[in-house]
Amino acid sequence: MKAIQITEFGDADQLKYVDLPDSVAGPGGVLVQVKAAGVNFADIYSRRGQYPGPDLPRILGQEGAGIVAALGEGVTDFAVGDAVAWSGVPQAYAELAVVPAVRLIKMPAGVDPQVGAAALLQGMTAHYLCHATYPVKPGDRVLAHAGAGGVGLLLIQMVKRLGGYVYTTVSTPAKAALAKEAGADEVILYSDVDFADEIKRATNGHGVDVVYDAVGATTFDQSIASLKHRGMMVLYGQASGPVPPVPLSVLNAGSYFLTRPTLGDYVFTREELEQRSGDVLRWIASGELKLRVEHVFPLAHAAEAHRALEGRATTGKVVLIP
Repeated sequence: MKAIQITEFGDADQLKYVDLPDSVAGPGGVLVQVKAAGVNFADIYSRRGQYPGPDLPRILGQEGAGIVAALGEGVTDFAVGDAVAWSGVPQAYAELAVVPAVRLIKMPAGVDPQVGAAALLQGMTAHYLCHATYPVKPGDRVLAHAGAGGVGLLLIQMVKRLGGYVYTTVSTPAKAALAKEAGADEVILYSDVDFADEIKRATNGHGVDVVYDAVGATTFDQSIASLKHRGMMVLYGQASGPVPPVPLSVLNAGSYFLTRPTLGDYVFTREELEQRSGDVLRWIASGELKLRVEHVFPLAHAAEAHRALEGRATTGKVVLIP
């Protein structure tokens, strides 16, 4: 099988398109013919050695969709030919992937595999952020960074669905238009103005109830400054780099709450996984949730896809096609 493998950590040049022995499903596993793999910042962190993962050499990718090709011993909930998707299981950047049956989701009838590969990780991330980490209530004021990104566009829609008022930051007018189309109430070009000042101005000095921040180092301090008293800072990514250690006195300034969640802890049980993935895929299938698959690359061009995502040159979702 063809796959994208790294043998050492580093930049996108470390991504190699190689021939490897075909994967084989062991007990409890399902062999999937991969039709599409999602590209996420988690893959970039993994490539750099910033995230734990399989030993080197390592096949990248934590999200994919395809067709069941074979079943491992003891698997009874799936059949050869089923359309499936998964998130949070490594080695999706390949023509074949083995996924534990307990982490696999059946796709709704008629939903394209690209949707499965594009929707789960980012869709379930947006879902847990606004339904569980800080459950948005009608009238809540929310700041969501990177509003034209894959999670950002979905998060804006979900927050609006819950009755929240959304401020979002983007880097260009074109991205601002996408965020507005997704439902953002106010869009801030962070390259032109101090977004914390804009938030305080827009909220008459009060601040927002919650900040959802996947950018990290370059936005963290001003995100805290954008909060109302007893507001919640949700740091769920580090696209601009990790945030240095935070003195607790920073939180004392407004009795703020701070959390650093990850998707794995919000789909820890099979019940949670089915509930979150079911909501996301059902809303997409019905048209309630608009998914933008903006950038599609052949698997062999994974390095190009990584450079585009790292360089903030993408909007919506990036996928690879074996």
